[in-house]
Amino acid sequence: MIAVIIALAVIIVAVFATAAAAIRIVREYQRVVLFRLGRSSGVRGPGLVVINPITDRITMVDLREQFLEVPHQVAITADNASIAIDFIIFTKVFDPVMSVLAVNDFRGAALKVAATTLRAVVGDMSLDEVLSKREEMNNTLRFKLDDVTERWGVKVTNVEVREINPPPGVLEAMTRQMSAERTRRAVVTEAEGTKQAAITVAEGQKQSAILAAEGDRQAAIVQAEGYASALAQIYQAARGLDPNTMTLQYLDALKKLGASPATKFVVPLELSQLLGGMAGSINHSFANGAAGSANSDSANSDTGGTLATNGAEAHAIEAGDGAPPQEGA
Repeated sequence: MIAVIIALAVIIVAVFATAAAAIRIVREYQRVVLFRLGRSSGVRGPGLVVINPITDRITMVDLREQFLEVPHQVAITADNASIAIDFIIFTKVFDPVMSVLAVNDFRGAALKVAATTLRAVVGDMSLDEVLSKREEMNNTLRFKLDDVTERWGVKVTNVEVREINPPPGVLEAMTRQMSAERTRRAVVTEAEGTKQAAITVAEGQKQSAILAAEGDRQAAIVQAEGYASALAQIYQAARGLDPNTMTLQYLDALKKLGASPATKFVVPLELSQLLGGMAGSINHSFANGAAGSANSDSANSDTGGTLATNGAEAHAIEAGDGAPPQEGA
């Protein structure tokens, strides 16, 4: 009886052990590559997978995107500059069977292929291109690595260069070049700022001068219009004044001028007219006197001429012994 119980217990344990070995639970991001009697029987999963623990063997494959860190690799550029580069490779399995059958150690193989590919890519580029065209280098590495890993059922989704370390001498030269470039940009920026400031100041002065001239012109126009309006009003007011009012204002102005403490001579308009009339009378008198003298002198000259003629005739008679002169002599 005891032997039967022990046998039943052994059978139950064996059944549970066999069931545990035969049942696999595969997650959504995993796949099972099944080998039956050493031959590939395809992919199983996800979910519950039942296998024969005696004849079947399985290999789990992760379909999630993985990354590989490639340590510092020393490469020589096209212009013979030695640089150290490390980068990251992102991969994803798209064929679980090939990823198991085509390569033994995908991680190790990918690292070796990445190192050699990096040296080939960097060898075709100059140092300046490696430093400035990082995105282009990333795309070239991805394309070449993907061409190799595709036959392994793995796709390289992305490559990112993380760090580039040039040699100390090159790094020092790059630092000096960067400093000189920044100094040049600062000088150019300062010159451009000075130029723009000078242009702005000149334009401001020009606008200010234009506005000042326009203001002076407008002020002169307004002032002239004011003077013209004032003169017109004065003229209109003066036309309405009678001569008596004008005479009173004239006398009042003379009174104020005479009461001023300054030393001045005030000659009224009437006095100047009176003096002008007296000067005209005197000039007329002098003109009449001069004309009378001229007439007297003319008469005297005629008398003198007659006397001289008579005297000449008398002398001629005396010379001819009293005989009168003959006609035709």
